[in-house]
Amino acid sequence: MYINDVHILYYVLAGVIGVIVGGFINWCNKRLPEYKKVFSKDIFDKTKRGKPNYILMIVTALLYITVLYFCGIHSGFYENLNLIKFAILIPMLLSALVIDYKLQIIPNRLNLTMFEFGLLLTFIYGIANINIASNMLLGMITGAGVFLVITLLGGVIAGKEAMGFGDVKLMGALGLYFGFSGIIVISLIAFLLGAIISIILLATKVKKTDEYIPFGPFIVIASFIVLFVPFNSLVTILLQVFTLGMYGRI
Repeated sequence: MYINDVHILYYVLAGVIGVIVGGFINWCNKRLPEYKKVFSKDIFDKTKRGKPNYILMIVTALLYITVLYFCGIHSGFYENLNLIKFAILIPMLLSALVIDYKLQIIPNRLNLTMFEFGLLLTFIYGIANINIASNMLLGMITGAGVFLVITLLGGVIAGKEAMGFGDVKLMGALGLYFGFSGIIVISLIAFLLGAIISIILLATKVKKTDEYIPFGPFIVIASFIVLFVPFNSLVTILLQVFTLGMYGRI
């Protein structure tokens, strides 16, 4: 049985790998904020590993199955690079979401690992097509640059950081995976989600006006939206939103 030209057994394998990776993400989420080594003998100690996070494991499995559906499996190595790229990125995105939500930080080690894999993938893409590699590097510069400017302006105007430098590094790293146009759309969706959810949290008094709301989860959610929703559809929706429905009527 095939689904989208991929045998169902590959989806089963993707789900199993996702469950295993989800368990590893849970381990990383405990170790990274404490600046402890992720790869150590402690990972085999059940008492130190703690209780499994089944929700995280299921979510990771579903994401792996979904990315397999969208990317498919091809005969050549370069044709499978998108599948490889996002299979690498997904666990790091989930880790950034959970850690930033709980602790309001994105560990430098996590951002650096994302950068390292991103630069390696950029180099590999560049061997086949220099234009793709250039677009990925431009995405990195744009993602980091836009958020750095916002952070610095927030410090000057408001006297405090508009967002953490972890968000700046995260956006720079993501630019290597999504390219220039992708990182622009991620930025717009993240700001839109951030504005809507922040207003809801403040209106319902879940958060106070002086409380910090981490922006990393919005970036991660926006990244998954760009990953799984057709790009042209996202652009059309954003144009409708930011032109107050006037796009296409002018």
